[in-house]
Amino acid sequence: MLPILGRSPASRVAHAGTTLDAQELFARANHAARGLPSGKRVALDGGDALTRLTHFLGADLAGCATLLVEPTWTASDRAAVLADARPDLVLDLNERPGTATHRGERAGRGARTASGDTHFYLPTTSGSSGRPKVLIRSRRSWSRSFAALGLGLEPRDRVLIPGPLSSSLFLFGALHALHAGADVELLDKWSVAGAAEASRWATVVHLVPAMLSALLSTLERSPVLRAECGLRTVVCGGARVDEALAERLTKVLPGCRLVEYYGSAEHSLIAVRRGGSLRPVVEVDVRDPVDGVGELWVRSELAFDGYLSNGTIVPAATEDGWSTVGDRAVQHADGSLEVLGRAGSAINTGARIIGAEEIESVLRGAEGVRDVLVSASPHPRFGELVTAVIEIDPLAPPSLREMRASARAALEPAKRPRRWLAVRELPRTASGKPARALVTERLRAGTLDAEAL
Repeated sequence: MLPILGRSPASRVAHAGTTLDAQELFARANHAARGLPSGKRVALDGGDALTRLTHFLGADLAGCATLLVEPTWTASDRAAVLADARPDLVLDLNERPGTATHRGERAGRGARTASGDTHFYLPTTSGSSGRPKVLIRSRRSWSRSFAALGLGLEPRDRVLIPGPLSSSLFLFGALHALHAGADVELLDKWSVAGAAEASRWATVVHLVPAMLSALLSTLERSPVLRAECGLRTVVCGGARVDEALAERLTKVLPGCRLVEYYGSAEHSLIAVRRGGSLRPVVEVDVRDPVDGVGELWVRSELAFDGYLSNGTIVPAATEDGWSTVGDRAVQHADGSLEVLGRAGSAINTGARIIGAEEIESVLRGAEGVRDVLVSASPHPRFGELVTAVIEIDPLAPPSLREMRASARAALEPAKRPRRWLAVRELPRTASGKPARALVTERLRAGTLDAEAL
């Protein structure tokens, strides 16, 4: 049995032309476990998606807490993450089997000491708002998250994971599918062409909204791919799915179900939308609201156990179990949630505090817009100017007139961007989210590679 799945493998896993059946998957995980120090912290570096998954499952068998090193981290971010995680073993999956770089404890025989209360995973925050932080999680916090998401997967389902497993969003999607007994197809990294091709056979896909938008654009332009697409369920996390994107999905793939969830690396799932409103699946409390908007606090058995700093666990929850990542939200009278994003993404302009995510959700629905990030440009009089950085569709770019019309139709004057910039691609984190902190830094420094719209 694999502890995180709560069962023996019953699925096939495909990657780059290789398919492992359930027995082969377990055999590879068992082999990986034999070289790991039982019950210690392990970092997995390099390797393709299939190698990473089998070694992660092997570490789970050995009762280890595992960090998946993100290959796109800068040298300074990588060093900082490893300093905070303090792994007992750093395993280079690009090297020959059995070789590794050791730190501290030597490898043992992979004794199976795993339980629900023991730590199994060292996720990192996405880095969209700054340097990645290292978290620590118990098996139980994630296994209970599987039930909270649901989906009703069946053995006949094939779940596409089109992004790197170093992102907790995609790792969660893969383990959720294996837990349900569904087959899994892994891509090493996001490729819209690869995802569109794999969607011929996949019935379920885990995405962030920008990826969904790009996939729909490809299907809209290819009647053959669109006709052969097998997707019946799209699972979106990482950012809000705006109404225009949801309508595009319905138009391009009639009958395809959209399941949207809101969560964080710290809290796993917080709320789920299966049509209608975003509904909490754990206890939530919107504190100190002003005009209905306050800071969202969460109390949940799905939450993490704390941050790691120089190898030491730093609890983040209060004594009675509440914690927050600083998201701003509104809780309506019917209990539904509207999440407005992090306080750190707010823009201070003309004595007003403006939420970037609200503006982004409006502009993202405009024709010719693949994605958008709203941030601040410094201004001597107003403090900050609302600045929209638009990732354009190069085949059908939007006009400034069209973008301004979209803003006028849905936003009050103070929330309308004063500066409009176009880019071919927004800088992104490993999970596919726009790298907000990096874009803001480049805007302030005047080094963002962008043109006036």
